[in-house]
Amino acid sequence: MIKPSFKIGIEEEYQIVDPETRELKSYISQILEQGQLIFGGQVKPELHQSMVEIVTPVCQDISEARAQLTRLRREIIQLAEKNNLRIVAAGSHPLSAWEAQEITPFDRYLGVKNDMQVLADQLLIFGTHVHIGIEDRDFMIEAMNVMRAFLPQLLCLSTSSPFWAGRDTGLKSYRSIIFRSFPRTGIPRSLRSWGEYKYIVESLMQTKCIPDGTKIWWDIRPNWNYPTLEIRICDVPTSIETTLCIAAIFQALIYKLWKMRYDATGFRVFPTTLIDENKWRAVRFGLEGKLIDLGSLKERPARVMIRELIEKHIDDVLDELGSRREVEYAYHILENGTSADRQLAAFRQSGELTAVVDQLITETRQGT
Repeated sequence: MIKPSFKIGIEEEYQIVDPETRELKSYISQILEQGQLIFGGQVKPELHQSMVEIVTPVCQDISEARAQLTRLRREIIQLAEKNNLRIVAAGSHPLSAWEAQEITPFDRYLGVKNDMQVLADQLLIFGTHVHIGIEDRDFMIEAMNVMRAFLPQLLCLSTSSPFWAGRDTGLKSYRSIIFRSFPRTGIPRSLRSWGEYKYIVESLMQTKCIPDGTKIWWDIRPNWNYPTLEIRICDVPTSIETTLCIAAIFQALIYKLWKMRYDATGFRVFPTTLIDENKWRAVRFGLEGKLIDLGSLKERPARVMIRELIEKHIDDVLDELGSRREVEYAYHILENGTSADRQLAAFRQSGELTAVVDQLITETRQGT
């Protein structure tokens, strides 16, 4: 079995915002045209014209990922500001309505619109995807089976979509609810091998359900085109430090699993139904709720579960990976809350969603 490279790639979807109205602004075509020389292929359009996606190059470690993500966020912010626009990193826009948004007129997105109809219009949500390099396809499936159980904890750390179309939803990650309406989403069931996954994808392609494996949108998936395992469950964090924290935890868990398998030990693989319950709790309550400890089948505070994830499962590999700084930022999140918590606090204090947008603009820029 080939030892994984554990390389890191990060993709983030951002909002393009008019600073005067605080509404989303359809402007991706101009940004792509102006930013072609700056970004090359590292900035991409998304389904709606008020969205922009940044893609880091393949990074050797979390330190390089930090440098690349910071550079890309800084440069897209600067380009937007030259056009009197702002960039926001959050899972949903607090007040813009999906009905007012324009679909990006590229074949790929027009195809999604044709297939999904009104569901495509409603998909005004913004996520972060983290890739970890795993060159052995069967170990990739083994890692996916195990990592499913940790996804709700990572979602708890990333929640940033409490508002939808001007309403307080009562949820910490409303983005997750919107995305659930798409097919081939959510927590996947465990798989026996890469061969089984290949059979599923090729069967869906043969029956014209999907054109290729990129249309599998699970919360964690083996990437069809590249040798990476990709987590897709997280809202895009407003803070760069939170994104790096999540990426570093994900990398460390896979690295720890690789080491454990040679000691004839490993993490357990749990039923999808129980993991789904924890995902719902993360969506609804974020850090303020309780998760099911799948080993003991007892409820425990989400904050305790996340702390134990770090201290019991991955602390011993952080120095080897050089990611202790990034992972331990989770303690800051546990103490101070997520972007969703801060958005709700800003709304309670001001009573105005425009104040929430202003706060998001400021926080998105911090650290760049």
